[in-house]
Order: sequence, then C-alpha cells, then structure tokens
Amino acid sequence: MTTTSPAPAKANGLRTGVQRFGTFLSGMIMPNIPALIAWGIITAFFIPKGWTPNAQLETLVGPIIHYLLPIVIAYTGGFLIYKMRGGIVAAIAVMGPIAGSDYLIAQVNANLPADNQLGQIHMFIGAMIMAPLAAYTMKWLDSLWDGKIKPGFEMLVNMFSAGIWGFVLVIIGFYPIAWLVNGLMNVLSAAVNWLVETNLLPLTSILIEPAKVFFLNNAINHGVLTPLGTQQAAESGKSILFLLEANPGPGVGLLLAFTFFGIGAARASAPGAAVIQFVGGIHEVYFPFALMKPVLIVALIAGGMTGVTTNMLFNTGLVAPAAPGSIIAVLGQTYRTDYLGVILSVILSAAVTFIISALILRASRKKDLAKEDAFAAAVAQTEANKGKSSDALSGLAAQAAAGAAPVATDRRIENVVFACDAGMGSSAMGASVLRNKFKKAGVEGVTVTNQAIANLDGTADLVITQQQLTDRARAQSPNSLHVSVDNFMNSPKYEEVVEMVRAQRDTDA
Repeated sequence: MTTTSPAPAKANGLRTGVQRFGTFLSGMIMPNIPALIAWGIITAFFIPKGWTPNAQLETLVGPIIHYLLPIVIAYTGGFLIYKMRGGIVAAIAVMGPIAGSDYLIAQVNANLPADNQLGQIHMFIGAMIMAPLAAYTMKWLDSLWDGKIKPGFEMLVNMFSAGIWGFVLVIIGFYPIAWLVNGLMNVLSAAVNWLVETNLLPLTSILIEPAKVFFLNNAINHGVLTPLGTQQAAESGKSILFLLEANPGPGVGLLLAFTFFGIGAARASAPGAAVIQFVGGIHEVYFPFALMKPVLIVALIAGGMTGVTTNMLFNTGLVAPAAPGSIIAVLGQTYRTDYLGVILSVILSAAVTFIISALILRASRKKDLAKEDAFAAAVAQTEANKGKSSDALSGLAAQAAAGAAPVATDRRIENVVFACDAGMGSSAMGASVLRNKFKKAGVEGVTVTNQAIANLDGTADLVITQQQLTDRARAQSPNSLHVSVDNFMNSPKYEEVVEMVRAQRDTDA
C-alpha cells in the first residue's frame, strides 16, 4: 500500500543512496546536538570574548570539543550498528585519530615560528569514519566464533576480543586515519576560506537549498558544515557555516508567499506551516510546497544567497549549530555582537524568497485555477451524466491532489510509525497530529510513534512517510503497509487511515 509511483531505478537509487548516507551521519550527530549546544553555551559565556569571561571555566572548552564530542559521536555511530558493543569499540577506536592528529600537528609545529603554529583539528569526521569501521568489523569478528565458544568462556572471549580489536583500531586510527582526516580538513578549510575571500560563499546556496527540498541535506550539513563550523568556532568563537543550512528565512518566505498568493489546500495550510517552520524549526514542512512547483526552488536559492551575503557583510556567525533550525535556536546560538546581522539575514532572505515566490505564484495562478476548475467541472459533469451524486466521484479531486488513497487491508493496524530522516522533528509532529485524530474519533488500541527510517525494524503495521522517503522506508520495512503524504502537518490521508482503522474495529465488534 503506497501512494507514490516508483521513480526511475537509477535516479531513485542515487537519491536514496545519498539520503541513506546522510541519514546515517544525521543519526550520529543529531542525538549529540545537546552536547554541542552545551559546549556552545560554555564558549559563549567563558572565553575571553564571551559574555562573562572566566579563565577557570574556559578550561572546559578545549577538552569538551577535542575529546568528549568526538567520543560520544563515535559511540552513537557504533551503537546504531552494533548496540553497546559496537559503541564501546568505536569510542576506543576514535582515540587513535584524536591522538594521531595531535602528534602530526605537533611535528609540523616544531618547524614553524611561534606566531604561525597550527591549531588542533577536532576529530568529528574521524569519529564518523571510525564508528562504522569499528562496529561493522567487531560484528563480523564476533560472527566468526559465534556458537563455537565452550560454555563458561563466553565473557572472557567477548571482553578480550573487543579489547584487542579496539587496540588494533586505535593503531589504525593513529596513523592512516589521522593523516587522512587532517588532510581532508585542510582541503575543506582551504576551500571554505577561498570561498569567503573571493566572496563566493553565497554560491553554496545553489547546492544547499535544492538538497534540502529533496531530503539530501544531511550529508552536506552533518558531513561537512558541522565539523568545519565547529572547528572554526573553536578557533574564533563563531562560524558562518552554521547559518548556511539552518537559516529559517527562505522557508518562511516561501510559506508566506503561499499564504497570500497560493490556492486551495496549499494556501489554507501555509500559515500553520510557517509558524511550525519558523518557530518550531521543522524545515521539512515547506519542502512539499516547493515540490508542488519546482521552479520555486529558484526563489529559495535567491533567498539563501541573500542570507549568506548579509552574514558575510556583517561578519556574523553562531557559536554552535542551531538545531532545530528555529529562529529561537538561531538567536540562542548567535555570537554576542552579531544579533543585528543575523536578524537582518533572516529577514532579508525571507523577503527575497517571498517576492520571487509571489511573482511565480501570481504568474501561474490562472493556469493553476483552471486546472482545479476543469477537474471539478469534469467530476460534476460525470455525476450529471450518471444522474446522481457519487461518494467515489466526490473524493476524486482530493485523491488526485494527494495521490492514491490507502486501500483496505486485512492486517490489523495496531502499531503506526511515522518515519523521517532523523526521526525527531517532522515525524514527531505527524505522529502527534494522527494521535489526536484517533483520539477524537474514539479509536483505541493503536500506538502511534515516530522514529528514523534507519531504525525501522519491520514490526510496524503501518508506516507513514513523506513521498520522497517512501522507497527507503519500504526497503527498510518491507512487510509493513506504507502510506505516503506530501505534508506531515495536514494530509487528507490521515482521515482515510483513521476511517480504515475504525472500520476494522467496528468489524471486530
């Protein structure tokens, strides 16, 4: 049961692969955002340029970013693959690139003047490499002697095998991985510095804004921007890179354009979506609006470039990642002297996106209305020819707008899961909406939860995803029923799901 038609295999496979890679990176970073926020608060208050400089408490800044954050990221990544055993081995392994990087930098600094010394490189990328390497290899090694250990020796073998393999991985991390990550970070940092120096950083919006709409942003955000931004923030107290993807301005500008110039259901749901996106920080709610008319991505790019340009002109940045991308989170992480520039970047990016989106929507308004009117007229004419009204015909317009309707199933629906990339923002919102609809309809015995697509384990009776993510959800949980929606906040599919489950309960009674 699905509401989307399959895309071409090659294009869909590439997109799904990038989404899956980004989701894994997101799965390592997102649960540890609270640690990044805590570090950002400590930095904002206690460094010499902070709100309340404190030489003693400032000593917390270095160890947290250099040791704690890479270790918890590595543990989280290992846990995702091989539970606690994978997490522990990954946490051991990441110490290799941490220490190896420090050693390499010390060797270089020995030949440099004191005023030109290199700073530490923090092993976020090293953690994201070592975590899957450690967990997958530990899982494979355990499979070699699974069932072959004599009773009473299981704990001895498990403890020593993990410890010995952790030792091996530390050595591997110390030499080739540390060398690789140091080189990669130097290349990426040089590329970013070149973009800044040549005033070309706004061009990154050409990549970031379309990537967001197609759910491909996690690979860029968590794989590149967060590690580089954190490195910059550790050195200068702030980074503009945290604002490239998190700026809520372009999204709210698009939604405001639909509020004033959209038509039909899109116009009706846009105001609520704007509040959720801007204040709640759930950017996914505006993606369907852009996908309805892909030319609107041009407006998002223009708005994103405007925001980046403004932040460059004002030399503004955040002290830590803003997650979720809410205006509250953005302002909460803004460097203490940068509020004017950051606020202006949000306002101007929203204004530019709004103006361009409004022009596009106004230019196509007659055509869009004609399509709706023609379809409604066709339904009315068909009913007239039939000689009576028809519930099936009356529902055609809504179904055409939202895709094929869920079909009846003999499978009893008791466990409904909303799934998205990170399993937090948009899926949590959708789960809350459907839970309330079940409650109002008096339907009991249904559990509605949310989780990341990567964590689907096949136990869900019904999985609800956004259209761009359904193929991945189906591959992860093939025996579940699947429903696609274009908008987690307000979809006609929810009513159909509620009615289907209620019909099941009535039949059982």
